[in-house]
Amino acid sequence: MDILVVGANGQVARHLLSKLKELGHSPVAMIRKEEQAEELLKLGAARTVVADLEGDISAAFAGVDAVIFAAGSGGHTGADKTILIDLWGAIKTIDEAEKHGIKRFVMLSSMGTVDPDKSDRIRHYLVAKKLADDHLKRSGLDYTIVRPGSLTNDPAQGKIKLEPEIKVRDNTITREDVAIVLANVVEREQTIHKTFEILNGDTPIVEALDALN
Repeated sequence: MDILVVGANGQVARHLLSKLKELGHSPVAMIRKEEQAEELLKLGAARTVVADLEGDISAAFAGVDAVIFAAGSGGHTGADKTILIDLWGAIKTIDEAEKHGIKRFVMLSSMGTVDPDKSDRIRHYLVAKKLADDHLKRSGLDYTIVRPGSLTNDPAQGKIKLEPEIKVRDNTITREDVAIVLANVVEREQTIHKTFEILNGDTPIVEALDALN
């Protein structure tokens, strides 16, 4: 599949490019600046397309079979960027996928979006993520929403805890493991119209995904 990775220069997405390639897909890296292209091609992108979530992104969707939204405003930006990227950028991406007849859509969201009011420090971020997730659920797309917990840069463990909502948050998850989950979700029909949270745990990733029903 030709899979558009939105936010391809992000930390999770950079892992994702190689994971998709390993599974036989052709990842299309959506980037803001042309100078990012060379490195992402080395990481596994089949091609790149320049488009800015704060502008017109329609040209990025030509010739792709699925979309993975992995963009984020980052922890060092203000609420304004969160609104523009994590909320409005996600909504625009969902709407463009529908306009282009692209049915498969995977959203990288966040744990804590079930009830953003329980968080004070990043509540604006969780509200943005929840509203974007809700917009996706109302769309006509074959969506999967993946909500990881706190992210680390440790090497992949290959094992996760996967539940609709994880009550006991006693672990973190590596960015590489999140990328492995996203890459393996795309072609698994049992993940369509599913929303789940993930942390590192005891179940091999593929086994955890195949157990969804």
